[in-house]
Amino acid sequence: MTLVLGAPFIGQLRGAVRDAIGGSRFVTVMAAIVLGAAGVAIVFALTRIRERWRERYAALLAALAIAVSYAIASSTGNAEVDAVERFHFIEYGVITILFYKTWRQAEDGSLLVMPVLAGFIVGTLEEWLQWFMPARVGEARDVLLNSFAIGCGLLFSLALNPPVRVTRRLTAESRRRVGWLASLAILLFGGFFHSVHFGYQITDAEAGVFRSRYTEAQLAEIAAARAREWAANPPLTWSRLSREDQYFSEALAHVQRRNEFWGGGNVMGSRQENLILEKFYAPVLDAPSYVSDTGHRWPPEQRAQAETGGGPGFMIFDSDALPYPVVTWPKELFWTGIVVAMLLVLRRSRSTA
Repeated sequence: MTLVLGAPFIGQLRGAVRDAIGGSRFVTVMAAIVLGAAGVAIVFALTRIRERWRERYAALLAALAIAVSYAIASSTGNAEVDAVERFHFIEYGVITILFYKTWRQAEDGSLLVMPVLAGFIVGTLEEWLQWFMPARVGEARDVLLNSFAIGCGLLFSLALNPPVRVTRRLTAESRRRVGWLASLAILLFGGFFHSVHFGYQITDAEAGVFRSRYTEAQLAEIAAARAREWAANPPLTWSRLSREDQYFSEALAHVQRRNEFWGGGNVMGSRQENLILEKFYAPVLDAPSYVSDTGHRWPPEQRAQAETGGGPGFMIFDSDALPYPVVTWPKELFWTGIVVAMLLVLRRSRSTA
């Protein structure tokens, strides 16, 4: 229970450990934990398989195949990022094993469904919390990727401790439990997706097009408030357990993309990103912060070079600075779909078929 409830905070703990011991040692420690945990789990499972060995070995091999395939497919080439992804995979495998033990006595298909749904809910809550925390990014893609770890954990559980017998048909009580848990999973994922991925498309005649979780009017209002606040109290410090300033984070994403364009020789792209910053995120350019003591505004010479050295510019510049997708779907239609999906699941859970 401690591991499950603490899952949303494990990312913060990892970050604190990384800050304390340094990047290279952090990668070594994470690799040792992941490989050690995997090795111990495999050896333990092999010592437990004494009967029904064909299907249990098949489940174990399938779990290993998923884990190895995930490690290869998710590799980014960044040692720290990859180490965290491997640890995250082990974490959700263990969480699924714990949930499997909770429903181990079930003799119908709920034994397979309930741990998956519970693991999905924990993953949604963790990513949702990460989105509110600085230096962390939570998005729907990561929630869905947790499914590989959850599936791996379920297969490992079946290899380690298979049920005596299980039927595909759900009892009336099991259908109700599955229905309510599935409905909760849908509702939480809908709320998470709404918080993280819904936003607005801003179109400016000079700067181009970009997406934000704020409207153009809200950006102007926040910019004025931040300018007043940061004139006396700039954001020079931060805490891993503080509430993330999404306005500040959006601005930093545009700063990073602007600098990437400039470093890659794309003067026009960097100019357009800089225009977005000057028009909508000016306080971040001028205020010193924990990211930069001098702010992020270009010196006059560099700005002049961008204006004269990049040609006529884009007919329509469409910024891709944000690290996660932002959609502008009708929110009413989205939530209608969520409610309909929940009602269908609940109706099915009451069916006698």
